[in-house]
Amino acid sequence: MRIVVDVMGSDRGPQAMIQGAVEALKLPGNARIQKLILAGRRGEIESALAALGQRDHRIDVLHADDVLSMEDKPTDVLRKKKDCSMAKAVDSLKDGSADAVISPGNTGGLVAAAAVKLRQLEGVERPAIATVMPTTDSEFVLLDAGANPEVKPLHLLQFAIMGATYAECVLGKQKPRVGILSNGSEEMKGNDVTRESLKLCRRADLNFLGYVEGHDLFADRVDVVVADGFVGNIVLKTIESMGKCVQTILNREFRRNPLRMLGALIASGGFRDIKHRMNPDSYGGAPLLGVNGTVVKVHGSAKPAMVTNAVRQVSAAFNSKLNEQMRRAVAAANERVMAA
Repeated sequence: MRIVVDVMGSDRGPQAMIQGAVEALKLPGNARIQKLILAGRRGEIESALAALGQRDHRIDVLHADDVLSMEDKPTDVLRKKKDCSMAKAVDSLKDGSADAVISPGNTGGLVAAAAVKLRQLEGVERPAIATVMPTTDSEFVLLDAGANPEVKPLHLLQFAIMGATYAECVLGKQKPRVGILSNGSEEMKGNDVTRESLKLCRRADLNFLGYVEGHDLFADRVDVVVADGFVGNIVLKTIESMGKCVQTILNREFRRNPLRMLGALIASGGFRDIKHRMNPDSYGGAPLLGVNGTVVKVHGSAKPAMVTNAVRQVSAAFNSKLNEQMRRAVAAANERVMAA
């Protein structure tokens, strides 16, 4: 497997991306990686590799002077900045010189580059960003997390199919439970799009629960949560900010007096486990499902551990032939809908 990592566009600079990527090469499960291609400014990449003392023969550099910043328009990756590191990374997937792309850059730009350069899988109308979220005992997949603010019922059906396939192939869930996010479990709730999507999903070969609500997400009641990109992105960012808020409150309250500090010290092992469980770095990045290739978006402020896990994540998707499984599942669902 050949993986290209866009090391530019990160809030932490290229060093964190490079460190996380090269650390992934040391993991026993990643022995099948043939090439790790680092896309960005050659001088900065070579300096970072030298500082890490890294001389792995599998590492190559794909030079790109330009960077697509967070302030740039998503379409700039296709017009004004065709030679930026993100564009070159996706081009390498398009021309067959790489099998997967990981990028911390402009989300809209990555979606635009992948959708236009790689095109959708046969039968898929829109790609979707999927995010894995921890629950009390497991995790669930949320999609779309931001690629499609406006959708049609067929799009939500296809998101459900792709999310279920990802949960099965990559997360190892058997017959994942799928639900459409709504403001109530009754069928009359939701809007015109979700109500029509409800009918379509019932015709598909899914372990479909119907509507799920916000309080179902972290109660291990659903494995795949489907929403349009507007709602999904709000849910994602709300969850992220809530986690940071709880951590801040705990730190402040435990420092109020020596007795509380002692209690926190005694419970430190449990707190470490909770922090690891809730840490997004442990889950890697957010895959863009539905395009001809393996594309994963990592957070702009990603630490090396997130990049390392993103490499593990794309390896699992590639080895399980995720795209071929999704293509077949979407084709079957489309056929069922047309027959009905």
